[in-house]
Amino acid sequence: MTDTEKALDDLVTRQSGMVARRQLTALGIDSDTVRNNVWARRWANRTSRVVSTVTGTLDLEQRRWLGVLHAGPRSMLGGLTAAACHGLTGWDRDRVTVWVDAPLAFEPVDGVDFFRTRRPFDLLRHPRDGLPVARVEPAVLLWSAYDAPMRSAYGLLAATVQQRLTTAERLLEWVDQLRPLRRAKPFKQVLGEIGGGAHSGAELDVAVMCRRAGLAPPDRQRARADSAGRRRWTDCEWDLPGGGVLVLEVDGSFHMEVRHWAADKKRGRRLASPDRVVVGCTAYEVRHEDAELAADLRSLGVPGLPPRGGRGRGSGRGSGRGSGRAPEDAA
Repeated sequence: MTDTEKALDDLVTRQSGMVARRQLTALGIDSDTVRNNVWARRWANRTSRVVSTVTGTLDLEQRRWLGVLHAGPRSMLGGLTAAACHGLTGWDRDRVTVWVDAPLAFEPVDGVDFFRTRRPFDLLRHPRDGLPVARVEPAVLLWSAYDAPMRSAYGLLAATVQQRLTTAERLLEWVDQLRPLRRAKPFKQVLGEIGGGAHSGAELDVAVMCRRAGLAPPDRQRARADSAGRRRWTDCEWDLPGGGVLVLEVDGSFHMEVRHWAADKKRGRRLASPDRVVVGCTAYEVRHEDAELAADLRSLGVPGLPPRGGRGRGSGRGSGRGSGRAPEDAA
């Protein structure tokens, strides 16, 4: 194997079989060689700027490489694509997002969305080798600020922290680093809630509902040992003025699946005790029937907001602050 062949082999291995024509030129491989390999069906033209040494349907990793190679050396994966590269689950999108730092002076590519950013490129990019990708914090914050409805934005910030890809504190730092950032003020408020233990969009909505209804905010993500001795984290809890604890578990749509529904019933039963009442609601109720839910909570003993300047029980400063769910108990 010649030095050129070895260098090409190393390159396509690192890039999942994808290679830019500019990279081939740098290796001394001319357009005639490329054309001959394409005609022989050993390679395939993917765009005017990128060829592949595989000829079948591209997988997700290869489509990501296609996007950044087509855009040029000053490009990186951004948005939800970058977040997925860092391990985010539950927010999958079929399209690939690529950020560039220059005008889009090239033709579009099917399945790839290109966006120009004027923010400091080297600040955004993660320093790791391999596929160029944005850091997780600017990836999720910029998507939340400019591409998402507000509820989805809050849900993504909560999911990123819940899945331990970053912390609420790090995201708060990046809100300032990305200044000016659309929605910066509400993001800081919701990140404060997330830092206090809210690990889902629905749990954040409970806090909003309580403020609107004049109820004391709950403690969130309190660590509990159930009757089987297993460590659990509850969604929302209030210490009741007359003694005892009220636990509210908020279920998303996936909890309607049989295996989740059965597990939730067992979980609630094992969390209950003579001095701890466990009730449930759906995320739909929190978002669309909040007045009725608030009335039910009030009838179950949830106190009103403490006097201004005071700190009543159930003030959101309990043992759940800063804790996180165990992986086996994550929603």
